[in-house]
Amino acid sequence: MMAENTESTVPVTDGAAPEAAEGQRRGRGGRGGGGDNRGGGGRGRNNDRRPAQEEDDGTIEKLVHINRVSKTVKGGKRFGFAALVVVGDGQGRVGFGHGKAREVPEAINKATAAAKKSMIRVALKDGRTLHHDGKGHFGAGNVTLRSAPAGTGIIAGGPMRAVFESLGVADVVTKSVGTSNPYNMIRATFAALAEQTSPKSVAQRRGKKIADLLGRGGSKTAEADAEAIAE
Repeated sequence: MMAENTESTVPVTDGAAPEAAEGQRRGRGGRGGGGDNRGGGGRGRNNDRRPAQEEDDGTIEKLVHINRVSKTVKGGKRFGFAALVVVGDGQGRVGFGHGKAREVPEAINKATAAAKKSMIRVALKDGRTLHHDGKGHFGAGNVTLRSAPAGTGIIAGGPMRAVFESLGVADVVTKSVGTSNPYNMIRATFAALAEQTSPKSVAQRRGKKIADLLGRGGSKTAEADAEAIAE
């Protein structure tokens, strides 16, 4: 009886092993193929999606920071990702947003959508720099923004550079002290940009002409400057 059981058991085991091995090979191939297709497809979708957005609506998306976060739940810890994105049109409008998700692409999509909803308009001088100096504060972060002559470039680091590149500023000098947290640096920068005003808006608010404001310092080209600003 034991011999019969052994004989009947061995073929089943031998038969199951090849099938299991073949199933594992198929599973690995399926996962490998699926992983390659999924990875390649994901990268392809991102590469195809972002240039398409830049061509359609002219938006510039910049991923400033991404980090791994965890949430303690009843069964343990649940891990996810948080993304910080800056979006601008390169013509004076910029916004930032952050999003959290279980996967990186989904977190970036959430942050991008939030950034597009919170875009603000900043008055630019000649379309390349700021009208005047400004300061911003948020948390422990303090930033200083200064207008610069043509050819200076963007003198800024980290998150602040992404903001000005998306905004369309070509010449600016900045300084950040107090913190290296990208979230606080971004918020302090936006606080400084929100205080930017143009001579045209100041003239309308005070009920005067732009030439009168620009001519207070004895400028001989006040009228020409006023006409350029009005345009």
